[in-house]
Amino acid sequence: MSQPDLENPKSRAPQGKAGAETEEALYAIRQKVYPRAVTGRFATWRWILVWATQVLFYGLCWLPWNGRQAVLLDLVDRKFYIFDWIFWPQDVFFLAILLIISAYSLFFFTAVAGRLWCGYACPQTVYTEIFMWIEEKIEGNRAQRMKLDQGPMGARKFGLKAAKFGAWGALSLWTGFTLVGYFTPIRELVREAATLSFGPWELFWIVFYGGFTYLFAGVMREQVCKYMCPYARFQGVMFDPDTLVITYDTERGEPRGARRKGVDPRAVSKGDCVDCGICVQVCPTGIDIRNGLQYECIGCAACIDACDQVMEKMDYPKGLIRYTTENAMKRHWGRKEIVGHVMRPRILIYAGVLVAICVAFVWGLATRSTLRVDVIKDRSTLSREVEGGLIANVYNLQVMNMTESPRRFALSVSGLDGIQITPAKPFEVDPAGLKSVTVEVAVPPESGKPGSNTIYIEVKALDDETVSVREKTAFLMPR
Repeated sequence: MSQPDLENPKSRAPQGKAGAETEEALYAIRQKVYPRAVTGRFATWRWILVWATQVLFYGLCWLPWNGRQAVLLDLVDRKFYIFDWIFWPQDVFFLAILLIISAYSLFFFTAVAGRLWCGYACPQTVYTEIFMWIEEKIEGNRAQRMKLDQGPMGARKFGLKAAKFGAWGALSLWTGFTLVGYFTPIRELVREAATLSFGPWELFWIVFYGGFTYLFAGVMREQVCKYMCPYARFQGVMFDPDTLVITYDTERGEPRGARRKGVDPRAVSKGDCVDCGICVQVCPTGIDIRNGLQYECIGCAACIDACDQVMEKMDYPKGLIRYTTENAMKRHWGRKEIVGHVMRPRILIYAGVLVAICVAFVWGLATRSTLRVDVIKDRSTLSREVEGGLIANVYNLQVMNMTESPRRFALSVSGLDGIQITPAKPFEVDPAGLKSVTVEVAVPPESGKPGSNTIYIEVKALDDETVSVREKTAFLMPR
C-alpha cells in the first residue's frame, strides 16, 4: 500500500466515488443572515424593551436634578451623582452588592426561562434590532435586501448602501456621545461638539464606543452571539429539564411537508409542520429550531411568533414551536404541571437569596448616612506635652458632606477624664464636599494608662442632630 504524501495536504483528503479530491475548510465561511421581519406578542415585548432601555439610556443624561444632570459619574472628582444620592469611592460596597444582584438575577431568570436577557434586553440584541429596522426601512424587506446584495453595484445600490451606512454611523456616534455624556456633563459636551473642542479622552471614547456599536450591531451581528459572547457557552450548565426553553414539538410536527390550507395532516400522513422555513428566515442567528435547542439560540422567540401565524393560516392549533420544558415535552404535561415543576427548589432558593440581597441593598441605601468621617492619627508625633502639663495627640479628620447643600458641623471628644479638643469651634463643609480638619486632643497625664487608650471623636451636624458620626480611635500616652 502506498503511503500518503505528507508534504501535500491534498493527498490526505478522502476521495469520492469519482476519485475527485475534497478538502475540508478549517473555518466555516460566514453565510450572511437576512432576518425576516416578524410580528406577534413576543416581538411586541421585544420592542417594548427596546424602547424602554433606549429612552432610559438616551434620555436620562438630559434630566436636570438639583442644578446638575440627574445621573453623572464624575470620575475626575471621584463622585457619582444619582438623583439625590452622592456616592464616593468609599461606597464601592454598594457597587459590589449591585453586581451580586445582577448575577443572581441572571441565574434566576435563566434557570426559569432560558436566555431571556439575551433575547430581550442585551445591548447586542437591542442595537441589532434597531439597526435591522433601519436596514429594512432603507433597503426593503428580506427578499429585496437579498436581491440588492446579489445585484451589481449601480447608482441606486450605492445610494441605498450609503444611506444605510450613514444612518448606522450617525446612530453609533450618537450612542458613543451619549455614553460619554454620563461621565462629562452632557450639556458641556454639546458645547464642546459645537466648537470641536473635545478633550482627547472624550473624543477617543465617543469614537471607540460608537465604532464598536457600528461593528457589533451593523456588521457582525449574530457572530457576536455565536462566537464572542461567553454567556452562550456556559448557559447550558444553567439549564435543567424543567427550564422553559423555546422548543419545536417534534412529535406533533413530523413528518413535515407542504399541503393545501385546511388539509388534515393525518389524512396525508404528515405532521403539522408545513416545512415553510419561515421559522429559519426570522431567526436573527440563522438556526433551524426544528433541529433542537442550540447554543446559538438567543431566546428571542421570533420563531414562535412566525410559526403561530402559519398555524393560524392553516387552521391548525398554535404552539408547534413554544416555550416549554424538556420534561413537559416527554411527559405531555399541561400548563399546570409545567408551572408546578418550574417552581422547583432551585428556583425558590435563587428567589429567596435574590429578595434578601435586594432588601438589604434598599435598606442600606435608605439608612445611608449623609455624613462620613475618617479619623487619621498624625504619626509624625505620637504624643507630646503641651501647656498646662497636658498630653496631646494630633489627628486629621476627613469630613465628607454627602448632601448638595453646605453644612456646619461641631466637634466633641470623649473616652477619658478631662479630655478636650482644639479647635472646638464649628466648621463648614461645601455641598458634596470634603474638608480636612486638623485637631489636637489633650488629656491630663493621670487620665489614661501608658500606651494606647480608646477615645471617641464625634462630628455632628448643627442643622440636624440625627446626622452624626462617632469614630473610635487610639490616644497614646507616653510610657
